[in-house]
Amino acid sequence: MTITIYVPCDTTALSLGADQVAKELLYAAAAQHLDINLVRNGSRGLFWLEPLVEVRTPYGRVAYGPVKPEHVEELVAAGLFEGSPDHSLYLGDIAQHPYLQQQQRLTFARIGITDPVCIEDYIAHGGFAGLKKAAALTPQGIVDEVKASGLRGRGGAAFPAGIKWQTVLDEPHNQQKYVVCNADEGDSGTFADRLVMECDPYMLIEGMTIAGLAVGATLGFIYVRSEYLLSKRMLDEAIHRAEAQGYLGDNVCGNGRTFRLEVRLGAGAYICGEETSLLESLEGKRGLVRSKPPLPAIKGLFGQPTVVNNVLSLAAVPYILAHGSKAYADYGMGRSLGTLPIQLAGNIKQGGLIELAFGVTLRKVLEDFGDGTFTGRPMKAVQVGGPLMAYMPESQWDTPMDYEAFAKLGAGIGHGGVVVFDDTVDMGEQASFAMEFCAVESCGKCTPCRIGSVRGVEVIGRIRAGENRDSNLELLEDLCETMVDGSLCAMGGMTPFPVQSVMKHFPEDLMASPHPVEA
Repeated sequence: MTITIYVPCDTTALSLGADQVAKELLYAAAAQHLDINLVRNGSRGLFWLEPLVEVRTPYGRVAYGPVKPEHVEELVAAGLFEGSPDHSLYLGDIAQHPYLQQQQRLTFARIGITDPVCIEDYIAHGGFAGLKKAAALTPQGIVDEVKASGLRGRGGAAFPAGIKWQTVLDEPHNQQKYVVCNADEGDSGTFADRLVMECDPYMLIEGMTIAGLAVGATLGFIYVRSEYLLSKRMLDEAIHRAEAQGYLGDNVCGNGRTFRLEVRLGAGAYICGEETSLLESLEGKRGLVRSKPPLPAIKGLFGQPTVVNNVLSLAAVPYILAHGSKAYADYGMGRSLGTLPIQLAGNIKQGGLIELAFGVTLRKVLEDFGDGTFTGRPMKAVQVGGPLMAYMPESQWDTPMDYEAFAKLGAGIGHGGVVVFDDTVDMGEQASFAMEFCAVESCGKCTPCRIGSVRGVEVIGRIRAGENRDSNLELLEDLCETMVDGSLCAMGGMTPFPVQSVMKHFPEDLMASPHPVEA
């Protein structure tokens, strides 16, 4: 009898020793003359349990974790190959784990279950059903489905995806059109894009192909963060296999339409996460932000109409086409429909990825899923949406995760990254870091961003040193307003948000001179 064992192959699991765990399991099986089918699946997103080893049994996939290489011998002795519960790392049927059971996984339904590059595995778990339905629709029919779903961009602006697609579709059909995926995932605390590309790459390929059929594009590019070499390898292999099976190429799903995909590594600059800077980089130029208008939907890559969406937006599309726009729109609240992949990072006990319908409160995310801080100390602040978003005090944690609800507080959801800080954090230092980050990462094209961020570091330094605090606080307020109103893009326009939130909610930290905090 063949025993099937699953060991994740994504970056997080690899960094924690998954490859060595896999080798040790093969050695142990060989020593017992057992026939082993070792599947390198993706992570389920339970990062505090990685590497998570699973064994297929008649009663489900039994899991053990976190498994270190030195644990393997004792686990095998305790009956791991039989799915025995006689070990402290035994977790039972992983699909029944409370962390997973409380989620609404639409986009991430397959991660951790399938072999990422096995196309047969993908199809067996519902893959390409959306593309097959899209191939039978008119381009307008596809766009109408996306519009009706309420899908919004999973970046900072949360712009309706269907409207962007409609704009590209309405451009003259005799033009070359493109679909570009922004996979330059640079925000702190975010890793959902990486999990899509490393754990379910066909989903992104399917979403981009549907977008291509919808707007009349024949070529797509995935602009991958330069550090994500494993993501690129996974995507390249998956694209090759999808072409061989007719899901990409000159005759997509036999409907006579063409769509091809290529992967490009990014330039290693945070600013290339901004869509026009990304397009400049993709064209082989320095990543400078373009003035808008014209919008990329009208004059984008190489001056042609271009759909630019991030990974999570495109990855949601296959579900919408496969199950219908209403099935997706039934999740969420208000204008924030569907589900949000939330990434828990920072000082958090149970870091990882969860997918929930919009409307869940931040407190529930932090307590029921994150299980408090890693240090065990009280939480002090939470930053949601990346380094350009506000720091939220406890008084705001009962806010539902909804674009409009967060906007009313001067906060944002962005890419869904949640970074937690305990009560030892110096929020004055965090305010300074926001300006420092902008000074380093600015493309330098506009004065408010290029110069304002440098002056911001200097002014905060003077405030913390006790120099003319009242006048410097007033100067800092004016500087923030100038950056918000005068910057060319969100880099300079949103950098003041974390600073303003510290001024409003943690003024005592901003006024305090820097000093080591005792634990």
